[in-house]
Amino acid sequence: MDPDPDPDTTFKSYENGIFIINEGNFNWGNASVSFIDSKDYLVKQDIFQKANNRSLGDVAQSMKVFNNMGFIVVNNSNSVEVVSLKDFKSIKTITGFNSPRQIEIIDSNKAYVTNMMKDIAVVDLHTFTITKTIKLHDWTESMIRFNDYIFITNVGSYNSPNVKRKAKIQIISTSDDQIVDSIITGKEPLSILIDRKEKIWVLCTGGFDSYEAPTLLRIDPVLKMVEKTFTFEKGVDSPSRLCINHTGDTLYYLNKGVCQMPVNAPDLPSQPLIPSDGHLFYGLGINPDNGNLFVSDAVDYVQNGWVYQYNQSNGKLIKTYPAGRIPGSFCFSGTGR
Repeated sequence: MDPDPDPDTTFKSYENGIFIINEGNFNWGNASVSFIDSKDYLVKQDIFQKANNRSLGDVAQSMKVFNNMGFIVVNNSNSVEVVSLKDFKSIKTITGFNSPRQIEIIDSNKAYVTNMMKDIAVVDLHTFTITKTIKLHDWTESMIRFNDYIFITNVGSYNSPNVKRKAKIQIISTSDDQIVDSIITGKEPLSILIDRKEKIWVLCTGGFDSYEAPTLLRIDPVLKMVEKTFTFEKGVDSPSRLCINHTGDTLYYLNKGVCQMPVNAPDLPSQPLIPSDGHLFYGLGINPDNGNLFVSDAVDYVQNGWVYQYNQSNGKLIKTYPAGRIPGSFCFSGTGR
């Protein structure tokens, strides 16, 4: 390990670097954000607490950057914290969500926020308030934009056996916030993204109750249909955290390590690019500027975690960084991801 110390000097801004979103423990209120500066790769810990003299909240889920602001989704606090990337001071705490998961910026006027307990919240980006909800059944999770539509994973019922509800992708028109279509998927579709050929990929875990084998789906968003299904081994594989590289031609996900798969591959990879080797790999992100992989290690969910930076081509370790409690996701400032 070669951890960098938390520097005493305050960063000039948080506009260029990598945010580590540390979930913290459920009901402990110890969520935090760490920041890796892109210039010198020093790490600053718990930057929200230090900038605002208060806790970020309970379970930090995800983050997006837009228009020199950061939007941090705090799941169990039912809020989205809006901060300035200049100094990470709070601009507004948006409340009224129902276990929020992800935020997607639609345009300069509005954003969508998914919720574990149903519905999509529509947020006004001028007043930072929820203006309406798009009614859906069950847990909504990840989103991807395609033309004037948003494809949203509708996971299924959170507190009932997965067999009772069919999981699907819901398609919403961003012009009028109306549901226009849907696509049936495998159980528990948690991750969604789009490649350079404008094919949509969805990773389905098979369900929290292991009802079926996990699957990776390739979807034609124009025809709104699944055109190829890759099936994992039931009871053996547990794929998660689907990502795509900065050129849009190679998929990465966690499954006994970090797996690499070209979008034109005929089959799933047989071995991981980066074996876990005893680490508890938990989060995965790809720097869109240089393609480096960032993988988090939750350790034992009690100690502070670690983040490892790898070369995307050969899986070689580049650098190790200290993180907060349960580092779960990443956000790259200056890129909107």
